[in-house]
Amino acid sequence: MTAPSSSRRRPGSPDGKAPRPSPGETGAFAGVTLWSFLLITLIWSSTWIVIKGQLGVVPPIWSVSYRFWIAGAAMLVLARLNGASLRLGRGGYVLAMLLGTFQFVVNYSFVYVSELYITSGLAAVVFALLVAPNAALAWLFFGERVTGRFALGSAVAMAGVALLFVQEMRLAPIAAGGVLRGLGFVLCAVLAASCANVMQLMPAIKARPIATMLGWAMLYGASADALFALAFVGPPVFDLRPTYWLGLIYLSLVASALAFWLYYRIIRAVGPAKAAYSSVLIPIMAMAISTALENYRWSALAVAGGVLVIAGLVVALSAPRPGPAPLVE
Repeated sequence: MTAPSSSRRRPGSPDGKAPRPSPGETGAFAGVTLWSFLLITLIWSSTWIVIKGQLGVVPPIWSVSYRFWIAGAAMLVLARLNGASLRLGRGGYVLAMLLGTFQFVVNYSFVYVSELYITSGLAAVVFALLVAPNAALAWLFFGERVTGRFALGSAVAMAGVALLFVQEMRLAPIAAGGVLRGLGFVLCAVLAASCANVMQLMPAIKARPIATMLGWAMLYGASADALFALAFVGPPVFDLRPTYWLGLIYLSLVASALAFWLYYRIIRAVGPAKAAYSSVLIPIMAMAISTALENYRWSALAVAGGVLVIAGLVVALSAPRPGPAPLVE
């Protein structure tokens, strides 16, 4: 395999050159990137409880559809306010459909369904595994390597996740069969989310505004969810409770539009493996929120798991981001 010549056009930008990162997309967890990382971690830590409030009257697939129709429209409004074009150009709409399928159809539909079988805490813990497929797929398709320090920190953090998993399994008031079904749905969601995350490294996606790409991806995803719901669940169902709609607005505008816009910027800045560490921190913060709102009690196992996760996080995220692996002749 030979390296391409410098005169060959590269996909993803009109002049054939690789898009340059913006000033906010360079460096490793510095300045705005760090604060964005902490903000989305806090936001997504709260969604597991809010999603529980969406279950009951409205089938999960319809709730997902409503959520991303609202979020997609909000993203396109944001793109327009920022002066970005709402057009994606040749091939861009196909990429948006693919991104929407992975992130906003398979991922979220399976997350919502999983919470019919397992606790939100257990689902959040399993999602912490997102670091592994993100790192593997980024290396496999884009040559994104990880350092030894990142691997060590990830191993420590995964040990903490294992302790949290055991803790949540002990607390799960459901039969083993239900737990296995729920875990299967979450694992499928993790793999789909990982594919969407790693797509952010594609030059053709990086060359397009995040808000525009996200807006169309959300609308395509929401429409696919609605078609699936019509075919297999039935006509739209609405929940008249104010708490349902307040939760839906929060999930749409804050946990989807704002959080994904920030998250995809982080992926472009530090890579999908480091960005996925938000999913490692989320169970800890979700438990903290549950402590305040649901009287969650920390066991020695949960404390030990939390300490290991934090320690691994510090080690892994302090590692510099290596460049892609060199091409082999």
